[in-house]
Amino acid sequence: MKDVHIEDFGGKNDGAFDNTDAFSKAFADLQAHGGGTLTVGKGVWRTGAITLFSDTTLVLEEGAELSFIPEPERYPPVYTRWEGVECYAMHPLIYADRQKNVTITGKGTVNGNGKPWWDLRNAKRNKQFEPKEPYECALAKLNPDYKTQPGGGGGREVQFLRPSFIEFINCENVTLEGITVKDSPFWTIHPLYTKGLTLKGLHVENPKDAPNTDGIDIDSCEDVKILGCNVKVGDDGICIKSGSGADGIRVNKPTRNVEIRDCKVQWSHGGIVIGSETAAPISHIVAEHCDLSGTDRGIRIKSRRGRGGDISDIRLTNLDMSDTLCPIAINMYYKCGENDPASPLFSLEKQPVTAETPKIHDVHISGIKATGCKASAGFIVGLPESPITGLTIADCEISTDEASTASPMDSDMFFGLPEVRVKSFRVRNTPDAKFENVRISGPKEAFIYE
Repeated sequence: MKDVHIEDFGGKNDGAFDNTDAFSKAFADLQAHGGGTLTVGKGVWRTGAITLFSDTTLVLEEGAELSFIPEPERYPPVYTRWEGVECYAMHPLIYADRQKNVTITGKGTVNGNGKPWWDLRNAKRNKQFEPKEPYECALAKLNPDYKTQPGGGGGREVQFLRPSFIEFINCENVTLEGITVKDSPFWTIHPLYTKGLTLKGLHVENPKDAPNTDGIDIDSCEDVKILGCNVKVGDDGICIKSGSGADGIRVNKPTRNVEIRDCKVQWSHGGIVIGSETAAPISHIVAEHCDLSGTDRGIRIKSRRGRGGDISDIRLTNLDMSDTLCPIAINMYYKCGENDPASPLFSLEKQPVTAETPKIHDVHISGIKATGCKASAGFIVGLPESPITGLTIADCEISTDEASTASPMDSDMFFGLPEVRVKSFRVRNTPDAKFENVRISGPKEAFIYE
């Protein structure tokens, strides 16, 4: 084991020098010595992609900032999972593949300089419909089936597959602690096929309008702890995933044993989220003692026909939230990534049950305190052929903001459901749901059962 500093390899902290080679040499040196610690001191360290290795620790001291160069050509293709489908995508900014005992810690910052990436995505949206740039064409060649692959709205159709910020794939015993992660090009922290992961005391920050910048996406991982993290992002906050559709079913790597405690999530489309990539089983998820105020939906479970999966053994307790659109949304008509509201995916009639029919059961929600809910008191909608079963909601206090102009139809993102105009708790295709000591104030009717 060896302790080194980035200056030992020619690094400069002036915000202009390109430190990509310095980081590469530093980690190669640690790898050659069986591991060790690389310390980065105060200053702005401009760099391209960084690859981490087993038995290494990256320490970012207070005042240190890794500033990633926002040039797509610097992030060549790697094989990964992008929006739930295995494919080639751009190299993550910080990356480890098949490594063990990796730590990033300290009081410093990693800055993805996401704005150029977001501007490119927004410029392409609804204007570009096929790959054009050389880096897009290269990915299209590597992903010959990309036109048939499902997506969530991130831009698969043009193969502008932006890099995740921090991605660990096929790793074991990973720790991220204390650092600030800001302005990600795409999903921010994306552990994939990883076992034994601790995220503690992180600060994750992206602007409200930054597209597809989920905070923490736990993707087909096991034995995960998310403790005392603060997340402010432009998409979902803390999210549990397991692959999408036929490809996710083929891979069949579950997410299980995830603990989320004492976290704070703001701004996001959902606070504690499961889905919409749900193809492999998702089970034994616990979230408690979190503040989800200011999110669009505090608790959010989302899937649809075609996504597949079995979601079960979910316990969400003692969560506070104010000024949400909807405090609890469980939605099996999730629309993002689909453009046809008339598709059978969104039919109100029973459809054939297949391997791609999602299931949601054995969900326990209790101790929720939600005030000022703008769209509705709650939204739970199962499929007629796959109703939500074993749902218990207990000991909750929910109030709606009846003066808000937000529509009950904004409770979540869906196609196919009939319009409602009251902010009541909407329940559909959930035959044995138990509501015990759930107090709802604001709407004239507490519940609407369909």
